[in-house]
Amino acid sequence: MTDSSNHNDSAANASMPDVGFDQSDLKKLADWRIPFGIYQGRVLIDLPEEYLFWFTRHGFPDGELGRLMQLCLELKVEGLDGLIKPLKKNQHETA
Repeated sequence: MTDSSNHNDSAANASMPDVGFDQSDLKKLADWRIPFGIYQGRVLIDLPEEYLFWFTRHGFPDGELGRLMQLCLELKVEGLDGLIKPLKKNQHETA
């Protein structure tokens, strides 16, 4: 007798897409602040889409900040940024 539950679990995992980020990245988008530029001090998820698009033309910063900014833009383009905003530390910040 074989255990089919292991087969089903591995099949489900194989079909799950690799989204390129983990849950902690979503919290970082709600907590991290941009350390430079015209929007210095603003939480990443509150950056204007146009500002993030500027980086697609001129290059995102290296490292984790740039990766998170790219993720932020992807979420905004897909209309999913509203899912991140409730995670913000200070709910009374203005966008």
